[in-house]
Amino acid sequence: MSAGFAPALFGGGTGPGPILMGVVNATPDSFSDGGRYATAAIAIEHGRRLAAEGAQIIDIGGESTRPGATPIDVHEECARVLPVVEALVGDGHLVSIDTRRAHVMDAALARGARIVNDVTALSGDPDSLRVVARWNAPAILMHMQGDPSTMQAAPRYDDVVAEVRAFLEARVVACVAAGLDPARLCVDPGIGFGKTVGHNVALLRTLAALRVPGCGLLVGASRKSFIGHLSRGEDTSRRLPGSLAAALHAAEAGADILRVHDVAETRQALEIWRALRGAG
Repeated sequence: MSAGFAPALFGGGTGPGPILMGVVNATPDSFSDGGRYATAAIAIEHGRRLAAEGAQIIDIGGESTRPGATPIDVHEECARVLPVVEALVGDGHLVSIDTRRAHVMDAALARGARIVNDVTALSGDPDSLRVVARWNAPAILMHMQGDPSTMQAAPRYDDVVAEVRAFLEARVVACVAAGLDPARLCVDPGIGFGKTVGHNVALLRTLAALRVPGCGLLVGASRKSFIGHLSRGEDTSRRLPGSLAAALHAAEAGADILRVHDVAETRQALEIWRALRGAG
């Protein structure tokens, strides 16, 4: 855990191992679940189920950022996520809003969301930094090369680890300059966002090198396509074993938060991992 990072702000305590963030995709075109939770009622029920299974944070997104996705209207995004945010906050759950738009961030925070999770690291909308600073909200800063519509066309780096690390460091500096506390920030290398299989593997092998002093580290490898490429070409619905392997690898490397779709299974795997490590 990075010195200075405050895990309690993200729903965790001081115990060993990472916090679990459960994913709720309130979209009709998510890569991971094919729109199974596209209506508010179903998304709310899914969020409740994830919390019951052990998710300490429920991450709600209304715009697909899968490879090839096209942007949606900001009002449509709000219509998808705000009822879900309100219901889960009303239940007492810790909610994160997964968006790259300042208007959606502001509206969700006004309805009780506590954390902002932005695939553009608060760089995609000129008002994002101001909104997050005004609410004093913890934020997750992710690296992405390009944008969802083009990011997997031909991702290229001279040194993927150094370049991702430099980007995350620069975004933390920008956030601090805007008044954010680094202890309220997590960085995320953006597995699968503008990366080849080789890039993803390199980043996962060197997670410790991606830490930014004073900040937390989030890893989201759940169900990503690199798992199928490294295995036997399994589709999204059959990538749970690989997702668990990546989650345990990230936990061993010191990740503070794991963003996952399969909460109950990941929680069980982490409990065995902790027991075998003697971590309690």
